[in-house]
Amino acid sequence: MNKWTSYVAVAAIAAGTLLAGCGGATKEEKKDVKAGITKAAWGKADGQDVDLYTLTNKNGVQVKISSYGGTVTSWTAADKAGKVSSIVVGFDSLSGYLAKPPFFGAIIGRYGNRIAKGNFKLNGTTYQLAVNDGPNHLHGGNKGFDKVIWTGTVLSDTIPALVLTYVSKDGEEGYPGNLKVVVKYTLTNDDELAIDYTAETDKATPVNLTNHSYFNLSGDVNNSILDHVLQMNAANYTPVDSTLITTGEIKAVAGGPFDFTSPQKIGSRIAQVPGGYDHNWVLDRKGDSTSLMLAATLTDSISGRTLEVYTTEPGLQFYTGNFLDGTFKAPNGTPINKNSALCLETQHYPDSPNKPGFPSTILQPGQQYHTVTKYKLIVNK
Repeated sequence: MNKWTSYVAVAAIAAGTLLAGCGGATKEEKKDVKAGITKAAWGKADGQDVDLYTLTNKNGVQVKISSYGGTVTSWTAADKAGKVSSIVVGFDSLSGYLAKPPFFGAIIGRYGNRIAKGNFKLNGTTYQLAVNDGPNHLHGGNKGFDKVIWTGTVLSDTIPALVLTYVSKDGEEGYPGNLKVVVKYTLTNDDELAIDYTAETDKATPVNLTNHSYFNLSGDVNNSILDHVLQMNAANYTPVDSTLITTGEIKAVAGGPFDFTSPQKIGSRIAQVPGGYDHNWVLDRKGDSTSLMLAATLTDSISGRTLEVYTTEPGLQFYTGNFLDGTFKAPNGTPINKNSALCLETQHYPDSPNKPGFPSTILQPGQQYHTVTKYKLIVNK
């Protein structure tokens, strides 16, 4: 076993230990639905084979994940009426993703969210990254982790778990250091999709990994997410300038359109936010605790579905699909338009490498980056 193989194994074991409380399927339970993972060829990208993994739990809930971008392409489950549909936006073929949609379902890195003017200074050196979002750097650059081929390893069939690995080389997209990344997806029998991120580097570098799934709990992008109800455990947020770069301020949400400390219909005050919601909320953590906390609860009355978001991260980016314009279409041909899906991206704060007052996102050699996020699906019948 070489050093990298050993590293993946240790990371996977550590992830499994953290998520061990999710429960397991018994032989008796497996008689109803065969839980496990299947793997199928899904085409080629950059001359490399792409695979599609289907994770199925004992309840019949399925999550499909592509090795291209580590992308969650669908998450299907029954609603309160028993109708099965996907709560995430995605495509049923690789060609949809090769057309470069806005990060549907993908792993984002090295740095999720924006870095002002695409540059930062670290240990006396200024690093210039791609400017791919107006004047700023977004989601890892022109070819971030969402557009690379990850190596997949099936860990478990009983509680389906998939480990994806990728090595980002020194200088890739302008970032320093060889970064070794492990992302573990687990579909539990409690209908949770748990995502465990681990990384190591040989040179100091910023790291901020997240998943960019677009949710519509109704399972139909014809239904606006403005009717979803959202609650976030966040009394503060980070305001942005006209280019959506954080100003460095941490501001209270109380009484304004950013106040989701109690359940609010998303569309009730969105008109007061120019362009719509695309902001980072500061989660209500005690001290510098990094344990899993309930960050947000999203509810849809049409389907009876609720999504709970748990994370070890300090922030949550809430995005209302403001730039979706119908260019891309759902598998049934329905245009994916503005406000037809939303994102709840667990993360560190945007532009942290240039904001010394924010929690640091710099990973040093010898350290291990490790975060966990769980999306739990509940159906209220």
